[in-house]
Amino acid sequence: MKLSRFSRVGAAAVATGALALTLTACGSDDPVGSTGGSDAPSEASELSGELNGAGSSAQEAAMDAWRAGFQSANGDVTVNYDPVGSGGGVTQFLKGGVAFAGSDAALSDDEVAEAKSVCLDGDVIELPVYISPIAVVFNLEGVDSLNLDAATIGKIFDGKITTWNDPAIADQNPDVDLPDTAITPVHRSDESGTTKNFTDYLAKAGADGWPYEADKVFPVEGGQSAKGTSGIIQTVTGGQGTISYADSSQAGDLGTVAIKVGDEYVAHSPEGAAAIVDTSPRVEGRGEFDFAMELDRTSTDPSTYPLVLVTYDIACATYEDQATADLVKGLFSYIVSEEGQQAAASAAGSAPISDTLRTNAQAGIDAISAKS
Repeated sequence: MKLSRFSRVGAAAVATGALALTLTACGSDDPVGSTGGSDAPSEASELSGELNGAGSSAQEAAMDAWRAGFQSANGDVTVNYDPVGSGGGVTQFLKGGVAFAGSDAALSDDEVAEAKSVCLDGDVIELPVYISPIAVVFNLEGVDSLNLDAATIGKIFDGKITTWNDPAIADQNPDVDLPDTAITPVHRSDESGTTKNFTDYLAKAGADGWPYEADKVFPVEGGQSAKGTSGIIQTVTGGQGTISYADSSQAGDLGTVAIKVGDEYVAHSPEGAAAIVDTSPRVEGRGEFDFAMELDRTSTDPSTYPLVLVTYDIACATYEDQATADLVKGLFSYIVSEEGQQAAASAAGSAPISDTLRTNAQAGIDAISAKS
């Protein structure tokens, strides 16, 4: 793919929070509470109707925060978001079952072409709205953190390294008393953008430690698996010697790995995740407002954390009716706003998008319209 840098479209701040929505997640109550609705402009209350989306489970906590922030301001609007996973959300979007999708990986070229039909022959819009490191999490008695390079992580998940005191692990952790406990890798059982990002990192940074290409489906057969981010965390927590990968906001009390970046080992952080996104190029050959990115997994700059997940919110530039277009524009405007990004950061530990990215994203949102 050809790549180009994000366009610089001016330093003027984008007006944020222009429209506020009530967000009601599928299958959940209001876990966060209602805040911030008093600042919504009066025209927001004119919005009404129901908007359906589905996708990334990693984005669920952020979506809950976006919902809670504006729940009291727009009682006539319901936005349903089913955290079924990126693969399921994209499938539903491409079949016209939902108006928008959340995905931990950008659409493939084939999926972009397929989206033309559901988007009334118009462009698809992909906006990077949620930036978070992926943590390599583990449960090993007496050990809270480890240093590992990408090749070693790849060999663990490929079943080539099978005990925790293997020399490849011990040599990178000379001060850690490692047991001879068996390693139990746990991977996602469902199609997952988190899996695609994790395997993309291993494929590009893991040298000879990972012989597979990036994929939404975990490429190594057998082993232990679990569905969704919550399933991964439960499985790792419930085992001993287990290891997996998940959005860092969900790591909780599990041990985590500092990955090797250049000559240093770097712990996961929102700041490191944001830094790698800002230095990564945009994929060429897409629509004007398709901000799919080619993440730099091989960075040697220790201020960056290359094992990062960027969740896209995906929509159509053209909808059949004005009501749907208005609801999508309102929701997405709040999501990319400073207020919305800070709400997600507080609830999920994500990294707020940069002002440049916000400006680009808002231009795409403003282009959403209904079929004439």
